[in-house]
Amino acid sequence: MKKIFYLSLLMIFTCESFAEVKLASLFTDNLVLQRDKVINIWGDADPGESIRIFFDSQTADTYADANGHWVVKLSPMHVGGPFELKVEGNNSILIKNVMIGEVWICSGQSNMEFTLSKSDRGEEEISNADFPLIRIFNVNHKVADAPQKYCEGEWQVCSPKTISQFSAVAYFFGKNLYNQLNVPIGLIQSTWGGTPAEAWIAEEVLESEEDFKPILTRWEKQMHKYPEDLEEFNRNVEKLIDLWKTDSVNAVNKGMAPPRKPSKPEGPGNRNQPSGLYNGMITPLAPFSFRGVIWYQGESNVKRAFQYRKLFPALIKNWRELWSADDFPFYYVQLPNLYREPDPSKSGWTELREAQLLTLSLPNTGMAVTIDVGDPTNLHPTNKLDVGIRLSLIALNKVYLRDEIYFSGPIYESSKKEGNKFIIKFKNIAEGLNTKDGQSLRGFKIACEDKIFVDASAEIKDDTVILWNAAIADPFSVRYAWSDNPDCNLINSAKLPASPFRTDDWPELTFGKN
Repeated sequence: MKKIFYLSLLMIFTCESFAEVKLASLFTDNLVLQRDKVINIWGDADPGESIRIFFDSQTADTYADANGHWVVKLSPMHVGGPFELKVEGNNSILIKNVMIGEVWICSGQSNMEFTLSKSDRGEEEISNADFPLIRIFNVNHKVADAPQKYCEGEWQVCSPKTISQFSAVAYFFGKNLYNQLNVPIGLIQSTWGGTPAEAWIAEEVLESEEDFKPILTRWEKQMHKYPEDLEEFNRNVEKLIDLWKTDSVNAVNKGMAPPRKPSKPEGPGNRNQPSGLYNGMITPLAPFSFRGVIWYQGESNVKRAFQYRKLFPALIKNWRELWSADDFPFYYVQLPNLYREPDPSKSGWTELREAQLLTLSLPNTGMAVTIDVGDPTNLHPTNKLDVGIRLSLIALNKVYLRDEIYFSGPIYESSKKEGNKFIIKFKNIAEGLNTKDGQSLRGFKIACEDKIFVDASAEIKDDTVILWNAAIADPFSVRYAWSDNPDCNLINSAKLPASPFRTDDWPELTFGKN
């Protein structure tokens, strides 16, 4: 009899729990909704349950479908707040302190995840971070085998108590937008350090492209071998750590960045699982309306930099398809200088930067060049202020139409040969080309068809750079800043650095590595 009684109670509580209307996890107190776009609100309830939404002067009604899912669309609104969002079904939910403003998704790996507390000027910024109209939402880490409807996190008001562990790049980006626009700013951080691009892409995209299939095949083999690889790692971990310590000391003595510390092999549920973070940390954000994305990633794809030429654009297209939005702004950071490989012909870092440069061919993209603000000895440079500011300049110019703001340094446009000289033309020169330190141009190299590059003499003339080497009568190719940690100094009048580039397409270190 007692068993029947307890079973009845369990059924009652289960039914009541399921019957309660539930909002998607993005809808919490302190929420920021995107201005001037349709407002999508969604959640779960009992199948067929009647749902009513109240927001400002708008009311909307819907029913949960056969799977208990429901979604409503509210009309776009201008900047304003605070408002209350009320949801009524078999129960009521009240979301307070809601603002209408500008919302950006901030994603990538460790340099986007890098916290304000660790950045230059971190303590000063944190103590002064009293911005009630800047709101932050940090998506908790989650790997998933299939697309998820919900993530974990909550909106918080930016303050000294809440901002220290938030992305420094995202914070500096959002702060500058706020100072320039004077509207509420919402920043959604979805990041995980050490992760490759394929972890952030839908599985069907990886399956559909021949060049991506090795990623999935390699992962399957890796999972099959995981028990054996883990056993071997545990058996040799002390030797591996000792070797790493020796290599690190040698690298630091040479002024180079130390190698990565040995870590356990990747197993089931690992953060690098193809599509795992897309499923667990990106799909739960759709169809939330937002303005655009800022992205800082690529370090974990350096060994397959040539593949990144296709992989990165595929990620951008994939995300745009997820939101059924063809061309929302997608702005990203080109990898900074880092000293890992002294031989320029073996620089996967340079090739990855080139893949990022080529991705500008996609519509509504922008790239913050950071070749001058990295740390040659540190994979995680602490200067995140310049990175965030440069991303914000792109948004201010392209999205918010601040034409007076220069958003990019010089970008290679074209070249022509006259005798023994190359003439290189650039776009985004602002009011003219210059050098960062007032010295002669550095960082240019020139080669014949023998592919042997030597330093080039260089001078600025109008919006071009003229290059030559007296020993080369018939030059074939020019390269600029083509190494891990180049000594280069070309900027424009806005003091923004030129992107590394080359005029040839000779296969390099990562060509064909998938």
